[in-house]
Amino acid sequence: MKKTYFPVLSIAGSDPSSGAGIQADLITIAALGGYACTAITAITVQNTLGVSGIYPVPAQAVREQVEAILTDIKPLAIKIGMLHRFEIVKEVVDILSQFPKVPIVLDPVFLSSSGHPLLDEEGIQLMIEQLFPLVTVLTPNLTEASWLLGKEIKEKDQMPEAAKELLKFGAKSVLLKGGHLEEEVLSDCLVKSSGEIFFLDHKKVNSNNTHGTGCTLSSAIAVNLAQGFSVEYAVERATEYVVKSIEGGKDYQLGGGNGPLKHI
Repeated sequence: MKKTYFPVLSIAGSDPSSGAGIQADLITIAALGGYACTAITAITVQNTLGVSGIYPVPAQAVREQVEAILTDIKPLAIKIGMLHRFEIVKEVVDILSQFPKVPIVLDPVFLSSSGHPLLDEEGIQLMIEQLFPLVTVLTPNLTEASWLLGKEIKEKDQMPEAAKELLKFGAKSVLLKGGHLEEEVLSDCLVKSSGEIFFLDHKKVNSNNTHGTGCTLSSAIAVNLAQGFSVEYAVERATEYVVKSIEGGKDYQLGGGNGPLKHI
Protein backbone atom coordinates (compact mmCIF):
# COMPACT_ATOMS: atom_id res chain seq x y z
CA MET A 1 0.00 0.00 0.00
CA LYS A 2 1.41 3.38 -1.01
CA LYS A 3 1.97 6.05 1.60
CA THR A 4 0.23 9.43 1.37
CA TYR A 5 1.20 12.98 2.25
CA PHE A 6 -0.94 15.66 3.90
CA PRO A 7 -0.87 18.25 1.09
CA VAL A 8 -1.73 21.86 1.88
CA LEU A 9 -2.04 24.65 -0.68
CA SER A 10 -0.91 28.14 0.30
CA ILE A 11 -2.23 30.98 -1.86
CA ALA A 12 -0.20 34.04 -0.88
CA GLY A 13 2.58 36.48 -1.74
CA SER A 14 6.28 35.76 -1.46
CA ASP A 15 8.70 37.20 1.08
CA PRO A 16 12.37 37.13 0.06
CA SER A 17 13.41 37.34 3.72
CA SER A 18 11.37 34.16 4.44
CA GLY A 19 9.85 35.55 7.62
CA ALA A 20 6.34 35.74 6.23
CA GLY A 21 4.30 34.88 3.14
CA ILE A 22 4.78 31.78 1.00
CA GLN A 23 8.23 31.05 2.40
CA ALA A 24 7.04 31.04 6.02
CA ASP A 25 4.06 28.90 4.98
CA LEU A 26 6.36 26.34 3.37
CA ILE A 27 8.51 26.08 6.49
CA THR A 28 5.52 25.87 8.84
CA ILE A 29 3.63 23.25 6.86
CA ALA A 30 6.75 21.09 6.54
CA ALA A 31 7.61 21.48 10.24
CA LEU A 32 4.15 20.21 11.21
CA GLY A 33 4.20 17.18 8.94
CA GLY A 34 2.43 18.45 5.84
CA TYR A 35 3.41 18.73 2.18
CA ALA A 36 3.29 22.34 1.03
CA CYS A 37 2.10 23.44 -2.41
CA THR A 38 1.94 27.11 -3.43
CA ALA A 39 0.20 29.58 -5.67
CA ILE A 40 2.06 32.89 -5.64
CA THR A 41 -0.11 36.01 -5.90
CA ALA A 42 2.61 38.66 -5.75
CA ILE A 43 6.34 39.10 -5.42
CA THR A 44 7.09 41.45 -2.57
CA VAL A 45 10.24 43.41 -1.84
CA GLN A 46 10.65 43.23 1.91
CA ASN A 47 12.99 42.41 4.74
CA THR A 48 12.96 42.74 8.52
CA LEU A 49 12.55 46.52 8.11
CA GLY A 50 9.27 46.30 6.16
CA VAL A 51 7.71 46.14 2.70
CA SER A 52 9.13 48.48 0.05
CA GLY A 53 7.51 47.11 -3.11
CA ILE A 54 4.90 44.69 -4.47
CA TYR A 55 4.77 43.22 -7.97
CA PRO A 56 1.49 41.35 -8.59
CA VAL A 57 1.31 38.10 -10.52
CA PRO A 58 -1.29 38.19 -13.36
CA ALA A 59 -4.68 37.00 -12.09
CA GLN A 60 -4.92 34.30 -14.77
CA ALA A 61 -1.53 32.93 -13.71
CA VAL A 62 -2.73 32.73 -10.10
CA ARG A 63 -5.85 30.87 -11.21
CA GLU A 64 -3.83 28.40 -13.26
CA GLN A 65 -1.48 27.73 -10.34
CA VAL A 66 -4.43 27.00 -8.05
CA GLU A 67 -6.16 24.81 -10.63
CA ALA A 68 -2.96 22.85 -11.28
CA ILE A 69 -2.75 21.86 -7.60
CA LEU A 70 -6.46 21.31 -6.96
CA THR A 71 -6.96 19.06 -9.97
CA ASP A 72 -3.86 16.90 -9.50
CA ILE A 73 -2.40 16.89 -5.98
CA LYS A 74 -5.80 17.54 -4.39
CA PRO A 75 -4.81 19.35 -1.18
CA LEU A 76 -6.57 18.44 2.04
CA ALA A 77 -6.64 22.08 3.18
CA ILE A 78 -5.98 25.56 1.79
CA LYS A 79 -4.42 28.60 3.43
CA ILE A 80 -4.99 32.04 1.90
CA GLY A 81 -2.85 35.06 2.68
CA MET A 82 -2.20 38.18 0.62
CA LEU A 83 -4.26 38.37 -2.59
CA HIS A 84 -3.35 42.01 -3.33
CA ARG A 85 -5.76 42.84 -6.18
CA PHE A 86 -9.47 42.63 -6.96
CA GLU A 87 -8.81 40.55 -10.09
CA ILE A 88 -6.92 37.93 -8.10
CA VAL A 89 -9.63 37.73 -5.43
CA LYS A 90 -12.19 37.21 -8.20
CA GLU A 91 -10.27 34.32 -9.77
CA VAL A 92 -9.60 32.67 -6.41
CA VAL A 93 -13.27 32.87 -5.43
CA ASP A 94 -14.34 31.40 -8.74
CA ILE A 95 -12.03 28.39 -8.62
CA LEU A 96 -12.37 27.64 -4.89
CA SER A 97 -16.17 27.70 -5.06
CA GLN A 98 -15.85 24.58 -7.23
CA PHE A 99 -14.15 22.68 -4.38
CA PRO A 100 -16.48 23.25 -1.42
CA LYS A 101 -15.30 20.26 0.64
CA VAL A 102 -11.71 21.47 1.05
CA PRO A 103 -11.31 23.42 4.33
CA ILE A 104 -10.00 26.95 3.89
CA VAL A 105 -8.12 29.11 6.41
CA LEU A 106 -8.13 32.79 5.48
CA ASP A 107 -5.77 35.33 6.99
CA PRO A 108 -7.52 38.55 5.86
CA VAL A 109 -4.40 40.54 5.02
CA PHE A 110 -5.19 44.19 4.27
CA LEU A 111 -2.10 45.94 5.62
CA SER A 112 1.45 44.88 6.41
CA SER A 113 2.65 45.32 9.99
CA SER A 114 4.57 48.36 8.75
CA GLY A 115 1.36 49.89 7.32
CA HIS A 116 1.86 49.07 3.63
CA PRO A 117 -1.49 48.41 1.81
CA LEU A 118 -1.69 44.77 0.69
CA LEU A 119 -5.15 44.71 -0.97
CA ASP A 120 -7.10 47.32 -2.90
CA GLU A 121 -10.53 48.51 -1.69
CA GLU A 122 -12.46 46.66 -4.39
CA GLY A 123 -10.61 43.49 -3.47
CA ILE A 124 -11.46 43.88 0.21
CA GLN A 125 -15.16 44.27 -0.59
CA LEU A 126 -15.19 41.24 -2.86
CA MET A 127 -13.30 39.22 -0.26
CA ILE A 128 -15.90 40.07 2.37
CA GLU A 129 -18.90 39.37 0.15
CA GLN A 130 -17.76 36.26 -1.71
CA LEU A 131 -14.64 34.73 -0.14
CA PHE A 132 -15.58 34.87 3.55
CA PRO A 133 -18.61 32.56 2.99
CA LEU A 134 -16.26 29.85 1.62
CA VAL A 135 -13.97 29.93 4.65
CA THR A 136 -13.66 27.34 7.42
CA VAL A 137 -11.55 29.49 9.76
CA LEU A 138 -11.17 33.27 9.44
CA THR A 139 -8.18 34.62 11.41
CA PRO A 140 -8.30 38.44 11.78
CA ASN A 141 -6.24 40.30 14.32
CA LEU A 142 -7.75 43.07 16.43
CA THR A 143 -6.82 45.79 13.91
CA GLU A 144 -8.43 43.91 11.02
CA ALA A 145 -11.51 43.08 13.09
CA SER A 146 -11.88 46.72 14.10
CA TRP A 147 -11.71 47.76 10.45
CA LEU A 148 -14.23 45.13 9.36
CA LEU A 149 -16.72 46.00 12.10
CA GLY A 150 -16.22 49.77 12.03
CA LYS A 151 -15.46 49.99 15.75
CA GLU A 152 -12.38 49.64 17.92
CA ILE A 153 -11.76 46.25 19.50
CA LYS A 154 -9.01 46.41 22.10
CA GLU A 155 -10.20 44.53 25.20
CA LYS A 156 -10.53 40.79 25.87
CA ASP A 157 -14.12 41.25 27.01
CA GLN A 158 -15.04 42.62 23.58
CA MET A 159 -13.65 39.68 21.66
CA PRO A 160 -16.48 37.09 21.85
CA GLU A 161 -19.12 39.53 20.65
CA ALA A 162 -16.82 40.89 17.96
CA ALA A 163 -16.09 37.36 16.72
CA LYS A 164 -19.83 36.62 16.65
CA GLU A 165 -20.40 39.72 14.54
CA LEU A 166 -17.64 38.67 12.15
CA LEU A 167 -19.37 35.28 11.75
CA LYS A 168 -22.24 37.13 10.08
CA PHE A 169 -20.00 37.62 7.04
CA GLY A 170 -20.37 33.89 6.39
CA ALA A 171 -17.29 32.02 7.64
CA LYS A 172 -17.87 28.77 9.55
CA SER A 173 -15.67 29.93 12.42
CA VAL A 174 -13.67 33.00 13.44
CA LEU A 175 -10.42 33.04 15.38
CA LEU A 176 -10.01 36.59 16.65
CA LYS A 177 -6.33 37.00 17.51
CA GLY A 178 -5.46 38.98 20.62
CA GLY A 179 -1.76 39.49 20.01
CA HIS A 180 -2.21 43.26 20.23
CA LEU A 181 -3.80 43.15 23.69
CA GLU A 182 -1.83 45.14 26.26
CA GLU A 183 -1.76 42.35 28.83
CA GLU A 184 0.78 39.87 30.14
CA VAL A 185 -1.51 36.96 29.32
CA LEU A 186 -2.76 37.17 25.74
CA SER A 187 -6.01 35.65 24.55
CA ASP A 188 -7.30 34.47 21.21
CA CYS A 189 -11.02 33.87 20.85
CA LEU A 190 -12.47 31.13 18.64
CA VAL A 191 -16.18 31.31 17.88
CA LYS A 192 -17.95 28.71 15.74
CA SER A 193 -21.17 29.08 13.81
CA SER A 194 -22.73 26.61 16.27
CA GLY A 195 -22.33 29.29 18.93
CA GLU A 196 -19.46 27.62 20.82
CA ILE A 197 -16.84 29.99 22.24
CA PHE A 198 -13.28 29.00 23.13
CA PHE A 199 -10.57 31.19 24.65
CA LEU A 200 -6.95 30.25 24.11
CA ASP A 201 -4.79 31.99 26.70
CA HIS A 202 -1.01 32.10 26.52
CA LYS A 203 1.72 34.07 28.23
CA LYS A 204 3.03 37.03 26.26
CA VAL A 205 6.54 36.47 24.90
CA ASN A 206 8.57 39.69 24.82
CA SER A 207 10.31 39.56 21.45
CA ASN A 208 11.08 41.80 18.51
CA ASN A 209 11.09 38.74 16.26
CA THR A 210 7.42 38.39 15.38
CA HIS A 211 7.51 38.98 11.61
CA GLY A 212 5.09 36.59 9.92
CA THR A 213 3.19 35.49 13.02
CA GLY A 214 -0.19 35.65 11.25
CA CYS A 215 1.08 33.74 8.21
CA THR A 216 2.57 31.08 10.45
CA LEU A 217 -0.58 30.65 12.54
CA SER A 218 -2.95 30.34 9.57
CA SER A 219 -0.63 27.84 7.85
CA ALA A 220 -0.36 25.81 11.04
CA ILE A 221 -4.15 25.68 11.37
CA ALA A 222 -4.45 24.56 7.74
CA VAL A 223 -1.95 21.71 8.07
CA ASN A 224 -3.68 20.56 11.26
CA LEU A 225 -7.03 20.50 9.45
CA ALA A 226 -5.40 18.56 6.61
CA GLN A 227 -4.39 15.93 9.14
CA GLY A 228 -8.00 15.50 10.21
CA PHE A 229 -8.07 17.42 13.47
CA SER A 230 -11.19 19.29 14.58
CA VAL A 231 -11.26 23.06 14.20
CA GLU A 232 -10.85 23.54 17.95
CA TYR A 233 -7.84 21.24 18.23
CA ALA A 234 -6.32 22.51 14.98
CA VAL A 235 -6.42 26.05 16.37
CA GLU A 236 -5.15 25.01 19.82
CA ARG A 237 -2.25 23.02 18.35
CA ALA A 238 -1.37 25.85 15.93
CA THR A 239 -1.41 28.44 18.71
CA GLU A 240 0.93 26.34 20.84
CA TYR A 241 3.28 25.99 17.87
CA VAL A 242 3.37 29.74 17.23
CA VAL A 243 4.02 30.56 20.89
CA LYS A 244 6.89 28.06 20.97
CA SER A 245 8.25 29.49 17.70
CA ILE A 246 8.22 33.03 19.10
CA GLU A 247 9.85 31.83 22.31
CA GLY A 248 12.48 29.91 20.36
CA GLY A 249 13.38 32.89 18.19
CA LYS A 250 13.34 35.74 20.69
CA ASP A 251 17.08 35.75 21.34
CA TYR A 252 18.19 35.61 17.70
CA GLN A 253 19.34 38.55 15.60
CA LEU A 254 18.57 38.57 11.88
CA GLY A 255 18.57 41.86 9.99
CA GLY A 256 18.05 45.28 11.50
CA GLY A 257 14.33 45.19 12.22
CA ASN A 258 11.49 42.85 13.13
CA GLY A 259 12.98 39.37 12.74
CA PRO A 260 11.26 36.03 12.07
CA LEU A 261 9.99 33.29 14.35
CA LYS A 262 12.09 30.17 14.82
CA HIS A 263 9.84 27.81 12.84
CA ILE A 264 11.89 24.64 13.32
